[in-house]
Amino acid sequence: MAGLEVTGTTLKVRAVEDLKAHHPLPLLLQLAGLPRSTFYDHQRRLNRSDTRAGIKEAIRGAFEEAKSAYGHRRILAVLLRQGWMVSKKTVLKLMRELGLRCPVRRRKRYNSFRGEVGEASDNVLNRQFATEFRHTKWVTDVTEFNVGTSKVYLSPVLDLHDNRVIASTAGPSPSVKMVTDSLRMAIETLTPDEKPLVHSDQGFQYRHTLWRDTLTTAGLTQSMSRKGTCLDNAVMEGFFSHLKEEWFRIQKPSTLDEFHTGLNDYLRWWNTTRIQQRLGYLSPDEYRAQTTATT
Repeated sequence: MAGLEVTGTTLKVRAVEDLKAHHPLPLLLQLAGLPRSTFYDHQRRLNRSDTRAGIKEAIRGAFEEAKSAYGHRRILAVLLRQGWMVSKKTVLKLMRELGLRCPVRRRKRYNSFRGEVGEASDNVLNRQFATEFRHTKWVTDVTEFNVGTSKVYLSPVLDLHDNRVIASTAGPSPSVKMVTDSLRMAIETLTPDEKPLVHSDQGFQYRHTLWRDTLTTAGLTQSMSRKGTCLDNAVMEGFFSHLKEEWFRIQKPSTLDEFHTGLNDYLRWWNTTRIQQRLGYLSPDEYRAQTTATT
């Protein structure tokens, strides 16, 4: 920081400044060993010397608006859209100074494979995740959550054109009916000439005749990942990872009502607001509106 030597006292003042909205100032000053006059003197000097106060406030606001889910690249994209002229390196540095860190994603995968039950389909998708038009390639899977003493399973259908969640179902069992209900909800959004490829892993639900017959009746093509190869469905895996780190592990819903309310809020935010690097830092809604306007 130009014009102000960073000392132990300065660091203490910064810490007190960050905490005083949540704790009594006299208590913080006592714990930090700071006289009140020293605190206010350094605070004035810090505020006067901090020429980046505006950009810091914008960074903090963007981070909070994103529910703590954005790293420095997405925060940079938000700032550029707001008209700020700032580099990626500066945003990263200031986020570190402000203690703003998005969660590190951890993989804990639900395995729906239960042996050679039913018939597997070929890997038609073959990791060709990009698609120019909506409703040409869909992916789906099932993931598991622990909510209190209960387990909840989620089955979404995602469009690879814009990463939109088209439909989803959640329930206490990863049943064939639950995942097929999600598929049927997605099919209801199609026009008669739209026949997307539908890709999944080799879970028992997707080998079942109910799932396969639903696809056949709608004229849709089935595709399956190779056994034990989760990267064949990498986009769906990535979505589950974001969902758990950006919502579930932050909000920690303790009841089923809290879970379902929070899930619906997140899925709505994902489609309407959350920007994605693959979409040119647009949300699925923004990307779909842009591509529809140019076709």
